Amino acid sequence: MNPNLSGTVNVFKLLTKPSLCLPHAIASTFNDIPTPLSKAFEGQGKEVDIRAVVLDKDDCFAYPHANEVYPAYLERFQKLQKEYPGHRLLIVSNTAGASTYDPDGRLAKEVEATTGIPVLSHSVKKPGCGADILAHFKAHPEVGVTHPSQIAIVGDRLMTDIMLANKMGSWGLWIKDGVKPLEKKSIYAKMEQRLWPYLMARGHRASNPKSPFE
Repeated sequence: MNPNLSGTVNVFKLLTKPSLCLPHAIASTFNDIPTPLSKAFEGQGKEVDIRAVVLDKDDCFAYPHANEVYPAYLERFQKLQKEYPGHRLLIVSNTAGASTYDPDGRLAKEVEATTGIPVLSHSVKKPGCGADILAHFKAHPEVGVTHPSQIAIVGDRLMTDIMLANKMGSWGLWIKDGVKPLEKKSIYAKMEQRLWPYLMARGHRASNPKSPFE
């Protein structure tokens, strides 16, 4: 087993601030992400400047534990690569690239080979690896990220991907249904499907990230 200590610790933060696990936008599957991606967060007078995108892997653009793009999502995946070329796309997974799950980096290299996108190597699992993500983009100044609000996090888990986005001060897009059928998802993923409407019904909302000019 590879326990997510970061996730366990951060769950307690939800007791005082439940909105940390709520997304700024929702798409049913990876294919439903709008083009351009910034459209997911715009509206009501908001102007969003997304310069880089962090992608989860499992049940986001790939079937869990597969290292290639789910075939039905390949066209949308390639459009996203054109929209955010080079180091503007980054894969951050709690499997591939996570030192507790992928200690020799073999999975990360396989994912990079099949997708053409760098995979973050990190020792702290989501939602606790925000500093590693920011350090990656700082190491690639050509991307132009100067503030966390210029980053969008795309993933299927509220308590890892979306909580990571809110903790960083970035935008979070929740892939609500993903690849894997609901009946085959983990008990945690099934719980999140109920948690989201529960919190929304009680008036909780994600806070929009502040731009560097606010």
